[in-house]
Order: sequence, then C-alpha cells, then structure tokens
Amino acid sequence: MKILHSKMTTHELANCTGMARQTINRWIREQNWTTEAIPGVKGGRARLIHIDDAVREFLATTPKLRHLSLSLRAAEPEQEYDRPQDRVWRQISDTLIMMTPDEKQRLQTLLVREGLSGFLSRLHIADDSAS
Repeated sequence: MKILHSKMTTHELANCTGMARQTINRWIREQNWTTEAIPGVKGGRARLIHIDDAVREFLATTPKLRHLSLSLRAAEPEQEYDRPQDRVWRQISDTLIMMTPDEKQRLQTLLVREGLSGFLSRLHIADDSAS
C-alpha cells in the first residue's frame, strides 16, 4: 500500500499514484495546490507539494485513483504544533523522508558509532560548554 507523506516531490507523487509527472504538474496548476521550493535545488522548478486534505480529496475523487481512497484517508493527519522547536523537528523529518535507504543506513551507522555528541560535533553545532 502506498503512503502519502506530508510533503512530496512531483516525481514521488507520480510514482505513488502511477500517474505521469506532467499530469501531477498540471494538477498543481489547475487545483492551485500549495508547493514550496526544495532547498539547494537551483532554478526554482523543483518543488515539494504539500499533501493536505484538499490534495488527498482530489486524488480520492480521480477515477483512476479511487482504489487508493482508503489508504489516502487512512493517513495520519498532519499535526500542528505551537512550540518553536517543532518547526525544526518537521524540517528534520522532511529531510529524513527525502533520504535514500542507503543514506538512512549510513546516518544510522554514524549515530550508533558517534552518538549524539559526536554527531553534533561533526555538524559543528555541539555545545562547547558541556565539556
């Protein structure tokens, strides 16, 4: 069963739904879906689609995708948080979602080997006062 994440690239959504990327791009324009630029990708054409209730509802009513309606509606709704640190958590979560399985495995190996302090040190964001 395919899972829709809170944000997906055009390519990811096309693979998930079995539709062409051109069709997804047309739907973005026609349905006025919310998108955002992917950080680090030049040219501004690479976008993340916010998979909100309107997108799920549209996909569920598309004749070719009606069979996906149960899985689309069963997806956990996106949570809204008031605490400022949750914005960072969402960014980290979205980054992890976009990682390849090999990248995730290497990150897991690094975390096991280095621990949190080693990981933060490698990112040059370690708390120097903790030493």
